[in-house]
Amino acid sequence: MSLDPSRRALVTGLVGVLGGGAYFLTQSGDTATQEQVSSFHSSDETSALGVDLAGKPIMGSPEAPIQMYYWTDFQCPFCGKFERETLPDLVREYVDPGTVRIVFISLPYFGGDSMTAAVAGKCVWEQVRDSEPSAYWNWHTTVFEEQGEKNSGWAATENLLEYTRSVDGVDADALETCLDEQRSTFETQVDADAEHARSLGVSATPTFAILDRDANSLETLVGAQPKSRFDEAIERIESE
Repeated sequence: MSLDPSRRALVTGLVGVLGGGAYFLTQSGDTATQEQVSSFHSSDETSALGVDLAGKPIMGSPEAPIQMYYWTDFQCPFCGKFERETLPDLVREYVDPGTVRIVFISLPYFGGDSMTAAVAGKCVWEQVRDSEPSAYWNWHTTVFEEQGEKNSGWAATENLLEYTRSVDGVDADALETCLDEQRSTFETQVDADAEHARSLGVSATPTFAILDRDANSLETLVGAQPKSRFDEAIERIESE
């Protein structure tokens, strides 16, 4: 569908609860490793979907014709399933060849620890984006590998710092300083992203908006869908 002045309501009705779609899963391999992913980069653009890309990790070529916006929560079990079972294949087939780039957007759906993890993610990205942006992926995947029960404390500050100490290329002491000194600033940014997500009708994680940057055609998916659903959405976009 084409984007027009009503684009802020495009995903309304498609997004809300995860429903059965979150359970249509395939076994397709392990979590993507740093070797499997295209390089990360940053951008100061505001996208056609109205997403401010500043401060958000972006995986893939800056010139990729298709953008996939991925709203995620480190505490979301369906996000963990997507990252383990579908994302590696999407990276191999679409991101590495330069067809798709993925914009990671934190949506702290499950409360306080979700917000802490979202802020920690922003701290880590700010720390590595100019010098070693791929180190962000080491940290991101480590946190998902440590995922426990929602709001059980596994994503509290002290635990996030402990996981970070095992991640090459990320300074846990710098993360701790950032969480102490910049939490309020980054919480404000995360809240603004969440408000914009709500204006688009996004109310669950994971949610995906797949956008052709030139034609402005859009497809949306909700839940840890199998790769075939992404294949179909990308094919529809490419055929318009």
